[in-house]
Amino acid sequence: MKKKLSALTMSLALAGLLTIQANSAMANEKQTSPVPKFKEVHFPVTDADKRAILASEEVTVEGRSYKIGFNTIMRSGGKVGEGTFGLLLDQNGNPVTNKDGSQHISVDNDFSSLLPVGDKFFMVSHFESRPGAMYLSELEQDQQTGKLMAINTKNIDFSEVGGLWVPCAGSVTPWNTHLGSEEYPNNARATEAAKSMDEIEDYDKPMARYFGLDPYNPETTVDKFREVFKPYRYGYPVEVSVSKGAQATVSKHYAMGRVAVELAYVMPDNRTVYISDDGTNVGFFLFIADREKDLSSGTLYAAKWNQVHAGSGGYADIEWVNLGHADNATIQKGIEGDVKFSDIFDVKEPAADGSCAEGYTSVNTTTGHECLMVQPGMQTLASRLEARRYAAMKGATTEFRKEEGITFDPDGKTLFVAMSEVAKGMEAGSKYDKGGPDHVRLPVNKCGVVYGLDIRPNATIGSDYVATNMYGVVSGIMRSYPKDGDFANNKCDINGIANPDNVTYMVGRDTLIIGEDTGSGHQNDVIWAYNMGNQKLTRIQTTPYGSETTSPYFYANVNGWGYLTSVVQHPYGESDEDKLSEPADAAAYTGYVGPFPAMN
Repeated sequence: MKKKLSALTMSLALAGLLTIQANSAMANEKQTSPVPKFKEVHFPVTDADKRAILASEEVTVEGRSYKIGFNTIMRSGGKVGEGTFGLLLDQNGNPVTNKDGSQHISVDNDFSSLLPVGDKFFMVSHFESRPGAMYLSELEQDQQTGKLMAINTKNIDFSEVGGLWVPCAGSVTPWNTHLGSEEYPNNARATEAAKSMDEIEDYDKPMARYFGLDPYNPETTVDKFREVFKPYRYGYPVEVSVSKGAQATVSKHYAMGRVAVELAYVMPDNRTVYISDDGTNVGFFLFIADREKDLSSGTLYAAKWNQVHAGSGGYADIEWVNLGHADNATIQKGIEGDVKFSDIFDVKEPAADGSCAEGYTSVNTTTGHECLMVQPGMQTLASRLEARRYAAMKGATTEFRKEEGITFDPDGKTLFVAMSEVAKGMEAGSKYDKGGPDHVRLPVNKCGVVYGLDIRPNATIGSDYVATNMYGVVSGIMRSYPKDGDFANNKCDINGIANPDNVTYMVGRDTLIIGEDTGSGHQNDVIWAYNMGNQKLTRIQTTPYGSETTSPYFYANVNGWGYLTSVVQHPYGESDEDKLSEPADAAAYTGYVGPFPAMN
């Protein structure tokens, strides 16, 4: 709690001693088991270490030491049983090909969930590609050692929902389903306005392959592209349930809103869901489902940051802006009815002074400064198909930068959200605030911050799990190292976080796990264990050149063993591409750190 009190200094001074006493009382009430102590991994310096996966070799839990390490379950391209892990397939089940005619095997493994179902053990794995893919793998668990081994893998069919788009991070619901995501959806306004394929973003074109259309063929017209690629099909939380018979059922939850979903995280009440929105000038969202364990309908809210001070990553009170109620069926009907951006919004260009014409609302989101008016009767579709734009129109904050993972400490009633960078729209008075309200006014921190949000009951919203504030908990430290030194390729302090991405909490152990997605911040990405009590970071894993740490997710007890899932995405692919010497080394790793003793 010491770090939280430090972040709240100004607010506490305003609120008086009573608030301090309340926080102290909460700290005393919080009961946790001993914090696990990891044997620390050194920061990679040699070329050999920068090519390796280094992981903690030992953990001490309640006074007893256990041997652990990184264990690979599968690598992209691996053939296990009936499938090839990471092979992209089109809507007819045929392999998707690259420009050179080769089959596209994705090295962009991302979130992988562990799902025990009856007496079977499954893993659902994302591949963050266009088209995207998910694979359902059956695992075998050695009851004597806890070791996990894949015995079969197969592609999950998404043809009924128009395919899968860039699935990024994810979570496991309290009812044991895989809750995935679709990140960086297409700008529907630009796609509708395009006059030729040259005006279609290169990022979006590969999705046409899912429908058997070659986007690079000179005979492919923009009209043909738009026939198959419907922007509003993508950008939602995606739920996958698995049966004992190894059958996967998929649902896109259109009612939860279309943004660049990093992940959706369900709270213990089975109804309250937080949704992070990745990118520049994005929002932060809260969904309250109508029914427990059913995400098909509910009310969507967007956060408004009411800044109190700018120190230590900033502190703000959070207000939730109601975006209205919707259900999957209504929104899907609009999508498949081929609704377009121009059906939802009327747009006028801003005047030279940045102002908007009467009746139009000035917003600044990922798509820049716009003057928008919702077309008559289109409020519900606007709130879900263009959730970020609509949230900005309603007064919510769309200035966050690289909003990533979410996790929850139920003992301390604290939600954690990683912000990979504090920059651009989060700066005071930057060009990214033009036409917007400039709610967030913080000093730049290109190394990022993990934020805490206190969770309290809110009768108006109808949930016991509503965030009331937002404050920095762990901040990266920008640093310049000597060009001829061991750490020359690092722009963030090597003993601190750099661009935090996915986070997970070791419930009852007062430990926050932080994974990085960084290029120049740290040359080699790191997974950290952060002791909430003494505020100490311990480096527990590093990954090879050019890779990203994805999918850290802690499972306290799966049939008597604990696991910290860990995926090493696209080695040599994000930076240091010139370091690749063997093509096979570029295959991604899906695995885990552990196994741990069960830690209930």
